[in-house]
Amino acid sequence: MEITVKLFAMFRIGRFAAETKRYEPGATPGDIVSELRIPEKEVGIVMVNSRHAKLDQRLFDGDTLALFQLLGGG
Repeated sequence: MEITVKLFAMFRIGRFAAETKRYEPGATPGDIVSELRIPEKEVGIVMVNSRHAKLDQRLFDGDTLALFQLLGGG
């Protein structure tokens, strides 16, 4: 299945801004985060098709996954 992955902020460094790639059926955002070697604790917002999602949510062909870094501030 094909998934478009969009990375934001520091996640783009050494990776890409957006890429469409084939993944195994049943893949989750967590699987993709692991493949990209992004520590889960650094992931702040996960969105699938512009809706908030969880790392264990199943993805489907044609989905768009967006990963945003955890933000801090004061």
